[in-house]
Amino acid sequence: MGNEIKRNIRIRMLKVAILLLGVIFFMSGQTTPSVSPAFGAPVPESFAGLVARVKSSVVNISTTQIVKQSPLIPFFMPNSPFDNFFGPMPQRRMKIHALGSGFVIDKSGLILTNNHVVAKATSIKIKLGNGKVYDAKVVGRDPKTDLALVKVKPDKNFPSPVKLGNSNAIRVGDWVVAVGNPFGLGQTVTVGVLSAKGRIIGVGPYDDFLQTDAAINPGNSGGPLFNMEGKVIGINTAIIKNGQNIGFAIPINIAKKLVPQLKKGKVIRGWLGVEVQDLTPELAKSFRVKNNQGVLISSVFPGSPADRGGLKRGDIIVAFSGEKIRNGYDISRLVAAAQPGKKATIKIIRNGQEKVLKITIGTMKQGKRVASVGNEQNTWGMAVQDITPELAGRLGVAPGEGGVIITEVRPESPASKAGLRPGDVILEVNRKKVTNAQGYYNVLRNTKDNELLLLVKRRNGNIYLILKKGTDKPSK
Repeated sequence: MGNEIKRNIRIRMLKVAILLLGVIFFMSGQTTPSVSPAFGAPVPESFAGLVARVKSSVVNISTTQIVKQSPLIPFFMPNSPFDNFFGPMPQRRMKIHALGSGFVIDKSGLILTNNHVVAKATSIKIKLGNGKVYDAKVVGRDPKTDLALVKVKPDKNFPSPVKLGNSNAIRVGDWVVAVGNPFGLGQTVTVGVLSAKGRIIGVGPYDDFLQTDAAINPGNSGGPLFNMEGKVIGINTAIIKNGQNIGFAIPINIAKKLVPQLKKGKVIRGWLGVEVQDLTPELAKSFRVKNNQGVLISSVFPGSPADRGGLKRGDIIVAFSGEKIRNGYDISRLVAAAQPGKKATIKIIRNGQEKVLKITIGTMKQGKRVASVGNEQNTWGMAVQDITPELAGRLGVAPGEGGVIITEVRPESPASKAGLRPGDVILEVNRKKVTNAQGYYNVLRNTKDNELLLLVKRRNGNIYLILKKGTDKPSK
């Protein structure tokens, strides 16, 4: 019994000692990450350590462009009725300055940023956090993904490169930190969470954006989005103009695949040679697909890699090189990133049965498309896409109004001759309301006339336009 009492006393003394140590630790001002009572996960009390490690590798980019502009623009806008009366307005060369951000990815002086930050720049200046300024030149640009690589001549004090993370691994809800040059205020840090992945916002053919609520403003473009390990998982690129804390970043995994090509000054993309459309529940049922994932091949270009490899119209592509296909953007992005000349494993559903084909990827030539939606696009000369909630807010489209946004208009096509332009919203086709891209193409397929009557929303008003089918040959 005496031994039992002694053991209990020792246990109590140990507990008191642990409690006293905790009090002393607290009183000394030392802090540790607190724990969320709801989820039991560490909540950072400060991001200062992370920022201190990475901020020196984030740079400010300032560019100068020389543009021709009429000095009378404030009074005589382009296409005004005065143009015909007075003749062409005189123009003068003017300098325009722009700001952006970037980050060092190689000790040789390579800096990754957005294409729109440096496109058409006649001079580029890189400024470090310590105030040192370098002249830079463009090594390679890719407008389709809005990525660019610039280079400076580094010295011994040039900052170390950042570490690149894995944008596929980050989860919605994870903490993220943005560092950049908003409104010229260099080395600005903002913090938030990853709000969503795989966003399609209509700015390019390979949209696949990360969304964050970390504050991003003009000047942040090209700057890094870090995870809690201090690794870059995205390149801050776009915002919703009238939104609150809605920013978008290019996943770093896309950039990692393109950097080797950007270093060579040219991006070469893969080409498959098919036209596809997203699956609706009705189409999925008709083609005996258990879910709506995958894309339906509506056309195979003769002599293309798809044609030589055995793909057929009516096949459903459900996976490409091991990655699941959800929509047309997925297949376009994956094929474009594939290396020409290499074989890709493509899983399809044909007549209700799964089948795997190995197809040698071709090289996309100028003007060719990896995959497009519907032959009607070539007939009328325009491409459209669904309107996301983010786009609806920016375009002023009311909830339930529907419509599709025009993303591309081919020169000299019926759409171009009718005056349609990218950014227009098609609300009706031949007096029939359209609510999404699939509905739009369904209406076109059932139209045998050589004319289309469109109700188009442009800015704050609606207009009717008539498209007349021309004699120009559809492009492939």
